[in-house]
Amino acid sequence: MKLGFDNERYLQEQSEEIRRRAGRFGKLYLEFGGKLMNDFHAARCLPGYDPNVKLRLLQTLKDHAEVILCIYAGDIERKKMRADFGISYDADAMKLIDDLRNLGLLVRGVVITRYQEQPAVQLFRAKLERRGVRVYYHYKTAGYPADVDTIVSDMGYGKNEYVKTERPIVVVTAPGPGSGKFATCLTQIYHEYRQGNVAGYSKFESFPVWNLPLDHPLNIAYEAATIDLKDKNMIDPYHLEAYGKETVNYNRDVDAYPLLVAIWQKMTKGPCPYKSPTDMGVNRIGFGIIDDEVVRFASKQEVIRRFLRYQCMFAEGSTDRDSVERAKQLMDSLGLRTEDRVVVEAARRAAEEAQIAGKGKAGGTIVSGAAIQLHDGRIVTGKNSDEMHAAAAAVINAVKTLSGIPAKIPLIGPYIIQAVSHMKQDILKVGYTSLNLDEALIGLAISSATNPAAQIAMEKLNELRGCEVHMTHMVTPGDQAGLRRLGCRYTSDPYYATNALFTGEQ
Repeated sequence: MKLGFDNERYLQEQSEEIRRRAGRFGKLYLEFGGKLMNDFHAARCLPGYDPNVKLRLLQTLKDHAEVILCIYAGDIERKKMRADFGISYDADAMKLIDDLRNLGLLVRGVVITRYQEQPAVQLFRAKLERRGVRVYYHYKTAGYPADVDTIVSDMGYGKNEYVKTERPIVVVTAPGPGSGKFATCLTQIYHEYRQGNVAGYSKFESFPVWNLPLDHPLNIAYEAATIDLKDKNMIDPYHLEAYGKETVNYNRDVDAYPLLVAIWQKMTKGPCPYKSPTDMGVNRIGFGIIDDEVVRFASKQEVIRRFLRYQCMFAEGSTDRDSVERAKQLMDSLGLRTEDRVVVEAARRAAEEAQIAGKGKAGGTIVSGAAIQLHDGRIVTGKNSDEMHAAAAAVINAVKTLSGIPAKIPLIGPYIIQAVSHMKQDILKVGYTSLNLDEALIGLAISSATNPAAQIAMEKLNELRGCEVHMTHMVTPGDQAGLRRLGCRYTSDPYYATNALFTGEQ
């Protein structure tokens, strides 16, 4: 894989900028936007980017920094899921605390934002506090956004619980967007000034990249990733007016800037230290790019992935048509088609060939194709059958290819497939019998105990991490679980693999 990003250069640039910014204030509240760890969007767009480089950054600052974790009460109540891991935001918050502690970082506490006495939130607080984690409630800010006098008062920020901190850098982060990090930072600064302390604010967010053009594919990929938040990139008008230079920011930060200035002046009785939203940021990710063409290509691929994902979300009823149309507009702005993702055309061709071969429809199941692009560029395909889902067949064919095992040699013993099918159909009474990818991986592991070829092939599974995958029908839960475990980057066309409304695979 060609590299487009240098982590070490980025770490040096970023840590120096944060230390420089912290030196301007007695204490710096640093809002960490995006994902603190496992930032796979950045890794897909910036080949070579370490998904956990932000954690490495914090490790360089750990003697001077502590962490406050925010989570929106509404996300806890409705069990919002993190798409790339399939776990809820509250579970991800607990995982994040564990990971930060394991790295020697001090987690000061968890702030639950916009709290409205939800029972699920109260249970979550009790669970954390019984494990020794301090939890604080913040409420919907009275007067926000127009009434600055109320916002900066005991009825506004003053109503929120104060998190007592000790170190000069306080990182405020969250499992996902819309968690109330900005309001938490301002609440803390309000309380600091009430106590006679001086504190400052900065924002660390990887995207959009302020020193790249507005129409750079990397910035467009960010916009594609945040369509559900209605984010739009734009030239920062305040920076242009103050310095005569064009920089890129996004609408929410630009819209919030005048309010920040007014709140800052009200809280501190002094001028705002920043002349623009861009000034507030400490983002140096653009300085880590070492091959712009590689980054452009990878970012365009991400835009296609996002479009395909929004199509599937629309088919499932989890997003609206406007989101799909916006994703299509971003595709068009870069002159892209779904076929520019090479596994798309390969998967569709595999399905067409199977259809021509006479597979057609059987029992309501539609012929599906899947394709995997190996790291050396080779494309391997698979199709569904009575024995396996298309994704499972493609993965089995891929590890055969990597191992040099002839296609005709079976890796999963027929007796294993028959036993699983019997259990599913006759005992568990589910609506399908073929093995999904998760089940096929278990079958491969069982076969490896007696089949040397299966043992060799199983050892090649790690080589599928980061490979591109496409399926002609929407991924099932069992296929999704397997693809996540393998670390594949998967997409699908917006069609169901069966005419049945309920298959039993949930």
